[in-house]
Amino acid sequence: MSDQVEPGFVRVRLDLSYDGREFSGWAVQRGRRTVQGEVQEALRVVTRSAEPHELTVAGRTDAGVHARGQVAHVDLPRELWAEHGEHLLRRLAGRLPQDVRVWRVSEAPPHFNARFSAIWRRYRYRVSDHPGGVDPLRRGHVLWHNWPLDLDAMNAAAERLLGEHDFAAYCKRRDGATTIRRLLDLHWERRADGVLEATVRADAFCHNMVRALVGAMLFVGDGHRSPQWPGAVLAAGVRDSAVHVVRPHGLTLEEVGYPADAELAARNAAARRLRTLSPIR
Repeated sequence: MSDQVEPGFVRVRLDLSYDGREFSGWAVQRGRRTVQGEVQEALRVVTRSAEPHELTVAGRTDAGVHARGQVAHVDLPRELWAEHGEHLLRRLAGRLPQDVRVWRVSEAPPHFNARFSAIWRRYRYRVSDHPGGVDPLRRGHVLWHNWPLDLDAMNAAAERLLGEHDFAAYCKRRDGATTIRRLLDLHWERRADGVLEATVRADAFCHNMVRALVGAMLFVGDGHRSPQWPGAVLAAGVRDSAVHVVRPHGLTLEEVGYPADAELAARNAAARRLRTLSPIR
């Protein structure tokens, strides 16, 4: 996956959002409906191309997860971009299904890579502890937790997880992949309508990390564990059977952050290096 665009091509950035309920995640899967599949096919049709143009995405969301601020890039032949670029946004709107929208299409700066150039991703997870359940109009975006939740206890637990750690206890392991991540922000707020929102921002996330962290903090919020417990699980480095990966529909990718254009190449190189934790002095 190169940061250099082949001669005769233009790298195009797409900013998009989607309701994940009817998708089997972002990535193309044979016989399944995916966000990448829908967008690539729409792009192929509106540009009258024989084959799909492959998209690279900032964060490959799982089945059922939503996105408001997803970012992807695609390399298009320069003559195709010159012919269709001005009208691409409106044509995609006419072709795409209603549960996925592209909001912005633009020529990317040199060295831009939707995945490796990102310096952070920000998610929100939404939970209701109302004894009557979730508002039916929001049931596809809010998890119902059938216990009262203590906001202060959850935020106390969250503080112990901030910083750079090996999050193996909160990730689904993948061969050859590191589980070291820098958690930049993790806090809970209760909105005026009673829904609790977790904001989770990190330089990157490993598989199931956000949903596992939320599951651990809900166990603290409802009194089953102490605020110290999620931090102890993190330090142990192995999955505790009490850490539940919560359902995907409460999770939304809200925003992806990128550095200044002049810093893109350096960021790409740094993102590709295998991470190790600095020794404690």
